[in-house]
Amino acid sequence: MAGRPVLVVAAHPDDEILGCGGTAARLVQENREVYFAILGEGITSRHENREAADPERSSLLHRHARAAAATVGVKDVFLYKLPDNRLDTVPLLQVVKMVEDVIEKLKPETIYTHHPGDLNVDHGVIHRAVLTATRPTAGQSVHEIYAFEVPSSTDWAFGSLQPVFRPNVFVDVAATLEAKIAAMACYQTEMREFPHPRSPEALRAVAARWGSVVGCHAAEAFELVRSVRPRR
Repeated sequence: MAGRPVLVVAAHPDDEILGCGGTAARLVQENREVYFAILGEGITSRHENREAADPERSSLLHRHARAAAATVGVKDVFLYKLPDNRLDTVPLLQVVKMVEDVIEKLKPETIYTHHPGDLNVDHGVIHRAVLTATRPTAGQSVHEIYAFEVPSSTDWAFGSLQPVFRPNVFVDVAATLEAKIAAMACYQTEMREFPHPRSPEALRAVAARWGSVVGCHAAEAFELVRSVRPRR
């Protein structure tokens, strides 16, 4: 019997696939309902100012996000338009309310989200917003929170930002790694050529490395933030 929904909360389009695309695909194969919530629009920081950005590029990125979600079998994706790489300028309460709204709709049991020690400032904001929105009060549906790594952000912090990513939960994604790679290929503007961390070769190498750590061919790594075993 399938459990309650799983929610992935990400800062930018492609973070959700980079962080846990293989795990999401595996959960879907195990008859779990998986949803993505992507809070940032993910594009305007590449321009001198946000107003100069082409809105069509943002729309294109959101179309890519929906295609990527479909590739791994996610039931639905919630897309928002918070300012890219500027979430530290948005009142935290506003971000928290967005996360709370999604949680109220879905009643997820498990959330996967960013690690707070990433180089990208938006990732830390999302992590804190998720923790705030899922405070373990009576009636809280979320019982497990996992932090994922994002290639080109977690690794590029080089362990200089605190806390350092210290994974202690690993998911065998040998059977779904290629679904993750195919989902990332939907992000035509975000993929890069090797040796960039967002290249297919690098993503396979990361999965192989974590797999070798825990005795399987490919794995995704997570840091358990909180796990509460409620009375059933």
